[in-house]
Amino acid sequence: MDPAGLARGLFRTLETGDPALAVEVVHEDFRNREAVEAPPACAVPGPAGVLASSAWLRSAFSDLQLPILDTAGNGAQVWVRLRMQGRHTGAFVRFRDGALDQAIPPTGREIDFEQIHVLDLRDGKVIGHEAVRDDVTMLGQLGVFPPAPATALRMLTWRVTGRAAQEAARVAARAADSGAGAAAWSAGSADRA
Repeated sequence: MDPAGLARGLFRTLETGDPALAVEVVHEDFRNREAVEAPPACAVPGPAGVLASSAWLRSAFSDLQLPILDTAGNGAQVWVRLRMQGRHTGAFVRFRDGALDQAIPPTGREIDFEQIHVLDLRDGKVIGHEAVRDDVTMLGQLGVFPPAPATALRMLTWRVTGRAAQEAARVAARAADSGAGAAAWSAGSADRA
């Protein structure tokens, strides 16, 4: 698969949670530099971490789409400009070093903003990821920055009542389950080969 195809495969995996595609395009030593803001399972190397990231994003944003606008590369890296689109129908939980940082209750709002991703390639697969995201635009679209009074009040209520911690635990468990399922699928595919 060429570098642009690997990029398409990685972002299609994030959109769908497809374990077969993850195993096809993600190197077993894959590392995601951005996992610091995600549930701990997203920092697991290889396809399992990518599938955990997919579960995390899809738990917050229904109809998640990551259409690629442009790619460029040099054989060892591919740079991707894309849009992140979806509807905020689940809690969007952000973590800091594995602990709850912020839980944004579902707003029902649409998101649509640009991101730049740098993918490192090795052995015909994606082995590394880092991103430059426009989080300020996304948070603005969700009513978090600048804070819309209703959104700020819901976030505060969730924090005080413990709902934010409950959602963080639920989202982290879903991501971990998805990652564990990837490991099982990968082992099964090796047996099928």
